[in-house]
Amino acid sequence: MSEKYHIKDVEISWEPAGEGMTRKIMGYQPNLMLVKVHFKKGAIGYKHTHPHEQVSYIISGKFEVEVDGKKEVLQAGDAFVIPANIEHGAVCLEEGVLIDTFSPLRENFLN
Repeated sequence: MSEKYHIKDVEISWEPAGEGMTRKIMGYQPNLMLVKVHFKKGAIGYKHTHPHEQVSYIISGKFEVEVDGKKEVLQAGDAFVIPANIEHGAVCLEEGVLIDTFSPLRENFLN
């Protein structure tokens, strides 16, 4: 598991996370993960499910977020909650950054 207790953004490289998206894993423990995701305008987080619970906070930009078939346009300062195994996705309407939290950690992000 992560043995770093203090994480500096400038020391973490952006990694590909899909067409028009990059991410930084900011920290994690077995039951929690924090990820910063940058979206270019028009980037799509295609609908998917996973067994992890997720809460996301919008730092900047504007997104059309779909959770369990319900769509809502959200912007900086807004958040959304995704229970485990619920289909969700997002379309970036204005370039922006999300902070995603997952429980438990997304082991597939560490490979």
